Amino acid sequence: MNDLFAQEAKKPLAEALRPAALDEVIGQQHLIGSGKPLRLAVESGTLHSMILWGPPGVGKTTLARILAGSFDAEFIPLSAVFSGVKDIRDAVEQAHAALQRSGRHTILFVDEVHRFNKSQQDAFLPFVESGLLTFIGATTENPSFEVNSALLSRAQVYVLNSLGEDELVQLFQRARDKGALDGLEFDQQAIDALSGYADGDARRFLNLLEQTRTAALARKTGQITQDFLAEVLSVNARRFDKGGDAFYDQISALHKSVRGSNPDAALYWLTRMLDGGADPRYLARRLVRMAWEDIGLADPRAMQICNDAAATYERLGSPEGELALAQAAIYLAVAAKSNAGYMAYNQARAFVKQDKSRPVPVHLRNAPTKLMKELGYGHEYRYAHDEPNAYAAGESYLPDDMPEPGWYQPVARGLEIKIGEKLAVLRKLDEEAGKK
Repeated sequence: MNDLFAQEAKKPLAEALRPAALDEVIGQQHLIGSGKPLRLAVESGTLHSMILWGPPGVGKTTLARILAGSFDAEFIPLSAVFSGVKDIRDAVEQAHAALQRSGRHTILFVDEVHRFNKSQQDAFLPFVESGLLTFIGATTENPSFEVNSALLSRAQVYVLNSLGEDELVQLFQRARDKGALDGLEFDQQAIDALSGYADGDARRFLNLLEQTRTAALARKTGQITQDFLAEVLSVNARRFDKGGDAFYDQISALHKSVRGSNPDAALYWLTRMLDGGADPRYLARRLVRMAWEDIGLADPRAMQICNDAAATYERLGSPEGELALAQAAIYLAVAAKSNAGYMAYNQARAFVKQDKSRPVPVHLRNAPTKLMKELGYGHEYRYAHDEPNAYAAGESYLPDDMPEPGWYQPVARGLEIKIGEKLAVLRKLDEEAGKK
């Protein structure tokens, strides 16, 4: 076993292989490559407050530690999960002491900064403004929503990306070079499987390697295959955070795939969300919404299929009921599309919100009492079923002083072709009645 790795053998593999310099970091080249922001900050000797935003296991803590070392700064790490205002005050006191004792600047690193409430974030803001502290926050949540605007305006946000397959292979090679995998032979399918299981998370990838090594020792084997991994690893679900960006990004992708008439993409995103732990009932509700918003009256069967799929899931549960949701998503994707009803409703709602309260025309009013009849309520109302073609040509159903708005404009797709033709015939009858 490599001597360097032997010294680190008692540490978790992810910690033993943690990079100590920018050149050792795998991934995030858009931030640390030549001429990129964090590389320039180190080379210029000028550090600034920042928020590192990205999914788990992509190097946020590692980068913060490397930056602290590059600037020979005091490094005070806090976890927003366990820390409060008292811990922040203690950190400020330590920063004052370090500055007076050695003239060293202090970097305050706050992991999971989105978990700090506004008052906790405000507690260290004055010391960031004064320059006593350089703030580095790490978060998996969108800072726009989770970090208060005052702090956000004083910190540059850098987005970190999940590691790609090639980068995870580099990480695998590093573990091998450090002696962490001595005695083990991985075939290519096993390496590919580990990369897939890791889902772009370097920490998860190294933890899976460590689990594999332990299982191989227990089974006294050195040959690591995909079948072996399937037997010995308990693989967690894909990255998914209900209520977080991953959740809303994926439901957005599902909705846009349906709207874009791509059944494979719709099926992929639905399956991704199910695999990640999304509530199938939530997905069923969203499918019903898509049916009304993007298919509408171009294919009324879409609403029925989605409602039936939701009912099927309630009856069968998972995993059997998920098939009904999948087929509903496919149907929505291939169905004729129309947002005419959706647009008409939005226009009507906006009009009513800003318009005055127009009275109901007398001939349309209900007349359940003698007095109401004497006042003319319902007088001259034409019962459509008694008219030719069951249509009272020329009759008005809007307030007397309101022109026809023309909100609903059926599209030339699906059933709305027929609806458009019918409305055109009715408009012609109205025109002819108006000429008489």
